[in-house]
Amino acid sequence: MKVKLITVGKLKEKYLKDGIAEYCKRLKRFTKFELEELPDEKIPNNASQAQNTYILEKEGQRILNKISNREFVIVLAIEGKQFSSEKFSQLLSATMLKGYSDLTFVIGGSLGLSQEVKKRASILMSFGLLTLPHQLMRLVFVEQIYRAFMIQEGSPYHK
Repeated sequence: MKVKLITVGKLKEKYLKDGIAEYCKRLKRFTKFELEELPDEKIPNNASQAQNTYILEKEGQRILNKISNREFVIVLAIEGKQFSSEKFSQLLSATMLKGYSDLTFVIGGSLGLSQEVKKRASILMSFGLLTLPHQLMRLVFVEQIYRAFMIQEGSPYHK
């Protein structure tokens, strides 16, 4: 199975880059993992709703251009379904059993995601009502993907 994480915006902080690199290295044991950073749009100060919508649509089109019709897509959105780590691991297993060879996760930029991206999702997933910086969410989410594989293996990593 190939697992891809599509994100919007360039990661700047070294500690986040280092953490993500560590989990990407660990994931190689289980899957072909690909991290794809797409450029974000500059948001003007005091942007209007129309400007924000335009930015979301432009970023959304970039995301959709990276997703094929055969991919199972899980989009992170605050209105999505919440999963425990165990249930998330089961979801990944079930996705593989259904015959999907490509699993794609999407994390939007600072404005979120366009409706078109959300419509393309096989599942909308949420980490709860907390607001986290989208760049920090990358690290948290990559760790959860790794944790899911460790749960499947029965590893003591997840206690």
